[in-house]
Amino acid sequence: MIGTSGCLLFAAATLSLLAATPVPFAFDVHRVDDDIRTLSSDEFEGRGPATRGEVKTVAFIVDRMKAAGLQPGGTIRDGLRGWTQDVPLAEAAIVARPVLSWRRGKVVHALTQGDEIAVQAIPGGDRRTDIRDAPLVFVGYGVKAPERGWDDFKGADLRGKIAVVLVNDPDFEARPEDEAYGRFGGKAMTYYGRWTYKFEQAARLGALGCLIIHEDAAASYGWATARNSVIVPQFGIVGDNAEQLRLEAWIRGGMASELLRGAGLDLERAKKAARQRSFEPIDLHATLSASLAMRMRRVVTHNVMGILPGAQHPGDTVIYSAHWDHLGVGMADSKGDRIYNGARDNASGVAMMLELARAFASGRRPDRSILFIALGAEERGLLGSSYYAAHPVYPLETTVADVNMDEVLGQGAARDFSIAGNARLGLLDLLTAEGAKLGRTYTPGSHPEAGGFFREDSFPFAKQGVPAVSFMNGRDQIDGGRARGDALEEAYTRDHYHQPSDEWSPTWDLSAVVPDLTLLEAVGRHLASGGQWPQWGADSEFKIIRDVSASARAGR
Repeated sequence: MIGTSGCLLFAAATLSLLAATPVPFAFDVHRVDDDIRTLSSDEFEGRGPATRGEVKTVAFIVDRMKAAGLQPGGTIRDGLRGWTQDVPLAEAAIVARPVLSWRRGKVVHALTQGDEIAVQAIPGGDRRTDIRDAPLVFVGYGVKAPERGWDDFKGADLRGKIAVVLVNDPDFEARPEDEAYGRFGGKAMTYYGRWTYKFEQAARLGALGCLIIHEDAAASYGWATARNSVIVPQFGIVGDNAEQLRLEAWIRGGMASELLRGAGLDLERAKKAARQRSFEPIDLHATLSASLAMRMRRVVTHNVMGILPGAQHPGDTVIYSAHWDHLGVGMADSKGDRIYNGARDNASGVAMMLELARAFASGRRPDRSILFIALGAEERGLLGSSYYAAHPVYPLETTVADVNMDEVLGQGAARDFSIAGNARLGLLDLLTAEGAKLGRTYTPGSHPEAGGFFREDSFPFAKQGVPAVSFMNGRDQIDGGRARGDALEEAYTRDHYHQPSDEWSPTWDLSAVVPDLTLLEAVGRHLASGGQWPQWGADSEFKIIRDVSASARAGR
């Protein structure tokens, strides 16, 4: 039997325990849905960087962060910390329709921008590009990887020439008899497979330009996505002194086949030849001419940042990130719609991040600081995240991890979850462990050949050594299983990704919102409440970068 004083002591202890135990936050699905609907409305004009849509978007996110209870987390101006970080960009836009053609002998074939070819503006380049009869050279996959014993160029002189390359890695379609088989990680794309690498490598070797042959499977998206992504204004970080081409473009697979056929090749035989280490560049006995004018200007876009300072270790920072931008206003679709609303990509990620901010701000202050970043210019080449990684507001050495959210909505509740790419790190182990507590399993991405890891805002953090993942919703649907999940994802990629039809819908299945937020909150709470520092796997290329700063975390 407990006496009166014992009862009082027991009651006090109970109240103390209850006060120390976080009360589960009631995630509001309707609020998430409403934020997505607002951000992806026509009023926000597709959230293009440095547009009226950006002004509205930044104001909306700042308002929501204030209401959630966050403090300003951006850069300091005039002694006060603000809500944003400026990201200075060079913008380039093609003026009018470019004039493009290729010629072989006396035969001239005009190329239609947006149909047969998609030429993009080059930030920091010339205001006018005039190329006349530049020789076209097929250089396979355009890869120079000494550590893998691979060189598609074999010392070829590309000065004054246009490189024609295949997208993805040499072993994307390789068979056991091909020398490329398994040399680039099998189906999982390496950075050598990314289109950005193709342009970079061609520029390093002095090429005048580069045409990437588009095929749906190898690129992991259709022609409409490639076209819509490059014919809008392009951006680059001011001060980036990387070597540049004078012409960067995608060429449609059918047109590439015709170009190769005139040189005695067909596309399939050309790909097979390019899967051998003995491959050498092939002169296509054709030339390319191009004439286009570009409008250049300097602009500033923004990363929007709110923070919850840690109660015990405010110098340690856990990051949740999601990009706020989309493609803005561009080419009209078959219905005449020119606004690329980006409801799933990525109004959904921002809305989910804001709801997580509300959850953390409503309870006991975490030991470590939690930074919520709505990143800008992701669709223009991960520019907001790249700028932050190069100019961090909070030291990267003591940044615990980055959990990124992109396209996290659009399917129903699932038994599993995934991440973009196949990076091996302790942060994934934590996700897996917390998921298991909720009855969910981790499933590796079904399309590693798409190179998802290199297409997410988590990648620039990883390049600086910060453990980082981009959370993806599951495919094993509670309603319909894996077959339905795969069908929904394929339909989205085919019919909506980077197209005006990526719009909010009142018929969306929102049953995944609470389960996904519950898992994401559990991971963040674990990271923010202890002294653990997630590590990269022993065979990760990012481990050595992180290890360099180990002393900054010792004893913390």
